[in-house]
Amino acid sequence: MTDFAIIASRLGGPEVLEWAERPAGRPRPGEVLLRQTAVGLNFIDAYFRSGLYPWPGAELVPGGEAAGVVEELGEGVAALSVGDRVAYTMPNGACRTRRVVPADRLVKLPDEVSDEVAASVMLKGLTAQYLIHSSFRVEAGHTVLVHAAAGGVGQLLGQWLKAKGATTIGTAGGPEKVALARGNGYDHVIDYEAEDFAEAVRVLTDGRGCDVVYDSVGRTTWRGSLKSLRQRGSFICFGQSAGPLDDFRFSDLAAGSFTANRPSLFHYIAAREELEARAADLFAMIGSGKLVPQIGQRFALKDAAEAHRALEGRRTTGATVLLP
Repeated sequence: MTDFAIIASRLGGPEVLEWAERPAGRPRPGEVLLRQTAVGLNFIDAYFRSGLYPWPGAELVPGGEAAGVVEELGEGVAALSVGDRVAYTMPNGACRTRRVVPADRLVKLPDEVSDEVAASVMLKGLTAQYLIHSSFRVEAGHTVLVHAAAGGVGQLLGQWLKAKGATTIGTAGGPEKVALARGNGYDHVIDYEAEDFAEAVRVLTDGRGCDVVYDSVGRTTWRGSLKSLRQRGSFICFGQSAGPLDDFRFSDLAAGSFTANRPSLFHYIAAREELEARAADLFAMIGSGKLVPQIGQRFALKDAAEAHRALEGRRTTGATVLLP
């Protein structure tokens, strides 16, 4: 069987992505060979491709989440069997037809979670899980602002926060995305293209502000995010789809004695026990029907460049999966 991958040999836009033959290799001790069935697409893929995040080597294979079937076990792997359906999230390397993966990074999939859904939630769903349980522990009665509420993480946050009993405010661009966010559990959705979201939040909260803001946009939103907080509120910046917070100063937090956090998922699942616990929580939410992942787009894996253009052009909603 010939193995293929999406590769980039230089920094740049989606045009640097190529479909090329790349052997998967054989698993070493502690590793597993997977036949991949679905790969998730995320903004972090574009961050690595463009050089915003450091490249892992001379050649980049993007992709941070995928699902597949175990084809071969390396020596010492006892917790998995050939034929098991599994999924994983790692910073890079998922855009392949077959791949060797460390066994301790894999989680088994329950029957009620399809391969496509798993590939769409391993990064985004686990991100939502740690954001509202660990970066800031959301409880019933909290008021929460989420940017990019119609995106992959945003939709999952809306549903999960509703299940926790929080009051949720989302931002989205344009009537279609506003409607999509509302359909995913948000109590209020602000069209940031039509109004000042910080002022709208002040009105919605009777001037109090939010307990926490989850901001994955960055450059164009962070100032308004701070203005949207209550005194001693928390600013969680977990992405920068519009660019980094170049002018942010530590002293900006003094306006309301705010707390700021710039978390990364991979620090929250580094330990095997933590990965298993967070994945179990995520799969249980999906199995209960309280969390319904939405796959908005599907592309062939070989058309990853087209998918990257759609993502960066804000032409996607919900999750996007690439199919080998």
